[in-house]
Amino acid sequence: MKGKKIILGVSGSIAAYKSALLIRLLVKAGAEVQVIMTGSAKDFITPLTLSTLSKRPVLSDYFDPASGTWHNHVELGLWADCPDCCTACKYTCKMANGICDNLLLAVYLSARCPVFIAPAMDLDMLKHPSTQRNLDTLKKDGVNVIAPVDGELASGLIGEGRMEEPEKILSTLDLFFAGNLPLKGKMVLVTAGPTHEAIDPVRFIGNRSSGKMGFAIAEEAARNGAEVVLISGPTSLSTKQPNIRRILVESTEEMHRACLQESKKADLLIMAAAVADFRPDHIEESKIKKKNNSLQLSLVPTTDILSDLGKIKPAKQLLVGFALETDDETENAKIKISKKNLDFIILNSLRDQGAGFGHDTNKISILGKDGTVADYPLKSKQLVATDIINFLIPALKK
Repeated sequence: MKGKKIILGVSGSIAAYKSALLIRLLVKAGAEVQVIMTGSAKDFITPLTLSTLSKRPVLSDYFDPASGTWHNHVELGLWADCPDCCTACKYTCKMANGICDNLLLAVYLSARCPVFIAPAMDLDMLKHPSTQRNLDTLKKDGVNVIAPVDGELASGLIGEGRMEEPEKILSTLDLFFAGNLPLKGKMVLVTAGPTHEAIDPVRFIGNRSSGKMGFAIAEEAARNGAEVVLISGPTSLSTKQPNIRRILVESTEEMHRACLQESKKADLLIMAAAVADFRPDHIEESKIKKKNNSLQLSLVPTTDILSDLGKIKPAKQLLVGFALETDDETENAKIKISKKNLDFIILNSLRDQGAGFGHDTNKISILGKDGTVADYPLKSKQLVATDIINFLIPALKK
């Protein structure tokens, strides 16, 4: 975003308050921001607020009688690298039908650069056929629509219609301008979190995995331009990058099916999930009551997802596993590479303080099937994810 010229159009909507944070994020990212507000937008947020954050006077009218300045909509349209509009429902209608009754709409019609809109409206307004027709028309005209999301609306209702959060809008613009990102055009599959194997309707066998490492890897791959499929076991974590498609699973068998389905088109598979090795051989239909002093569970092995993916791996696909070990760490990791047909394995040890489950940090080594070993010191999981993706990028280009 550094050096990009962004026109941020703000129309009359309760979501106009989000424009202040979006401006701040854009400016922090190095963009030049020129705000154009409609008259009704000023009822929701003041021009003084937005001009202070953008470090430019806010424009609203063609002519400013106080300064005698003419705001040329053609020049503004040519100046921008990207007009980005935070729009209310009526503006999607006006834009789709070429209505030009204010400066913002005149700039939109004059712009030669890509246009993004982030609409906000109540859920019934969004679902109305006329609104959907207008959005379809804008898409056909080449406008990039950043779709509203589910959430609490100003009406008090819960549903789709809430304007996308400023951080996601920034990520969308960042990805658009970053056409030379190293993983652009690549599809990356990441697994994360634990799996839960049901004992009865309320109990399960699981592990202490938080999913933080897998989620950090997914975010980093997406930040580098990849289209990411994140297959996640039960976790409270959320994603930020818009080019991450998340698939929620619970059991090892569910994760196995999702991996086999999604791996077919993947260039890179990073299997960071802590998959349960065993499951109960029988799931009780009702909650088990505490009748005796002991309870015996009969366990059977779960499906080996990594091994199955190794058996069907195409020649140009990279398969990366994780190994969390407590003893003979390196030797066990090397055996796993050979046995499961992996290209690389990422090793961490529970013996290393600050590594493993539950921590915000990790300490890893990356072992290759050719015998190479890359060791890294203890870092935050976000920085570890950066190390992993940076290590794998050259291997994808071979």
